[in-house]
Amino acid sequence: MGVLEILCLFLLWFFFVRKKQQSSDTRVYNNLCLIGFRKFSYSELKKATKSFSQEIGKGAGGIVYKGVLLDQRVVAVKRLKEANQGEEEFLAEVSSIGKLNHMNLIEMWGYCAEGKHRMLVYEFMDNGSLAEHIKSNKLDWGKRFDIALGTAKGLAYIHEECLEWILHCDVKPQNILLDSNYQPKISDFGLSKLRNRKDSKFSSFSKIRGTRGYMAPEWILNHSITSKVDVYSYGMVVLEMITGRSATKDVDMGNDKLGLVIWLREKRYKRISWINEIMDPTLDGGCDESEVEALAEVAMQCVEEEKDKRPTMSHVVEVLQKICRENDDQESARS
Repeated sequence: MGVLEILCLFLLWFFFVRKKQQSSDTRVYNNLCLIGFRKFSYSELKKATKSFSQEIGKGAGGIVYKGVLLDQRVVAVKRLKEANQGEEEFLAEVSSIGKLNHMNLIEMWGYCAEGKHRMLVYEFMDNGSLAEHIKSNKLDWGKRFDIALGTAKGLAYIHEECLEWILHCDVKPQNILLDSNYQPKISDFGLSKLRNRKDSKFSSFSKIRGTRGYMAPEWILNHSITSKVDVYSYGMVVLEMITGRSATKDVDMGNDKLGLVIWLREKRYKRISWINEIMDPTLDGGCDESEVEALAEVAMQCVEEEKDKRPTMSHVVEVLQKICRENDDQESARS
């Protein structure tokens, strides 16, 4: 009798847990449907990407492939490296990220959660990543400034404006995609960086995240991680666009080699003609030096070693928009 009672209790517990899980899964699926997400099967995405044959990007979280859906829409399919999350947890986090809606954030169209496979389906960007163009003459000064402003707006949104704040943790040229008009969209959001609004700090990372050259000092010093890590990375990206020099490589000074930030600080300290000396030669003087200097000053503030000295992304947006207004006023006065 005792064994029978235990067996009955076990069966009741099993059906209760299963029903609760199914109910939870249903809520998540319904939520995803409401925000316009589509669930793709693994076979659909394998066919769309021609067996994952055309790789267009790679990051710490996985590899991105180009694909064409049955309705002829071109997509970017990110195949996540590790399926270490349960389906319910994965779908809940995808649902939160899928609610993000901003013109400077990449748009997610769907997902695949089948067996061990975890994939995300994004809109495809015609001009690839900023990394592909940062040293080319395709990006004149006007485009570079617009990319700096658009990227700042996207980061300000995920840091301060959406319902669930998000830390990107890997802002770099490879993760800033450009549409047909070279307008920027931030991509490659990790699925473990959602942040509760009540938390002033986000220090629950089990390992260092990001890319060498763009990582804030907090990662190495084991300090608390806040949105200021993204501010630092953003500053490095902007300095790359201004100088045409890589954040991951030292500047050759003959007998010495200096990191990009230290090199710029030395140039700024001398003040005389420092903008002419740091500007990307491919710009060929086709820009307003005062505008370049103003953007460089903002970027230098973003890469301060002490995180409390860095501005918020919303403040960066305000400063850049003010620069735009001042330029428009000057143009109007001249005409």
